[in-house]
Amino acid sequence: MQLNLKNPLVFFDLETTGINIVKDRIVEISFMKVYPNGKEESKTRRVNPGMPIPPEATAIHGISDDDVKDCPTFKEIAKSLASQLEGCDLAGYNSNRFDIPLLAEEFLRAEVDVDLNKRKFIDVQTIFHKMEQRTLAAAYKFYCDKTLENAHTAEADTLATYEVLKSQLDRYPDLENDINFLSKFSSFTNNVDFAGRMVYNDKGEEVINFGKYKGRLVADVLQTDPGYYGWIMSGDFPLNTKRILTEIKLRGFNSK
Repeated sequence: MQLNLKNPLVFFDLETTGINIVKDRIVEISFMKVYPNGKEESKTRRVNPGMPIPPEATAIHGISDDDVKDCPTFKEIAKSLASQLEGCDLAGYNSNRFDIPLLAEEFLRAEVDVDLNKRKFIDVQTIFHKMEQRTLAAAYKFYCDKTLENAHTAEADTLATYEVLKSQLDRYPDLENDINFLSKFSSFTNNVDFAGRMVYNDKGEEVINFGKYKGRLVADVLQTDPGYYGWIMSGDFPLNTKRILTEIKLRGFNSK
């Protein structure tokens, strides 16, 4: 089934130095841009992370320090990548929990302003887990009747994810071929920030989602505990979380 698109949809996958969205960096990014008219464009780039790639990460994706020593840093490709993603919705496998938060962090570190909150996100893994409870390799075999060769390479995983989503639409009549529907269906949470440190409650208000203030309104916590903002800003939290917390704090000042 061909995808019913209003905007281009970019399927992408990251290979990284690890799984910490604050500390780890991208070493490879692959994406396929699918246009509303069905046209497809794909690209894969290696990235110098500016830090050693741990052996355990290399064991998974096969990318070593030598492989990326002469590659550009993310900061050097950030503006070009942002331009390629402009006006596009995003799709991936486990992307809502990892790839999108990490990509947002990289853009913030590179000081390239990309407002990902305006995009629709489709997480094919979430659709798969809601329907079948399997892994990507199993999903590829189950939906496409193919064996996933070169698993854990960004390009192979990206292409497999694209094929799996199209097959999911063919298989499940109750899945609408609509980006808004798929974005909502593949979301487990109602995050305010990508890391889920803050979420929206039933009234659409931002609440803390961790620690001693879990369940409390962010605005109330900032007002009753002035030191909380400083603790977040100086702590080991994602830049995206800090940026949104600052926006909420400034909104509080402007409303007075």
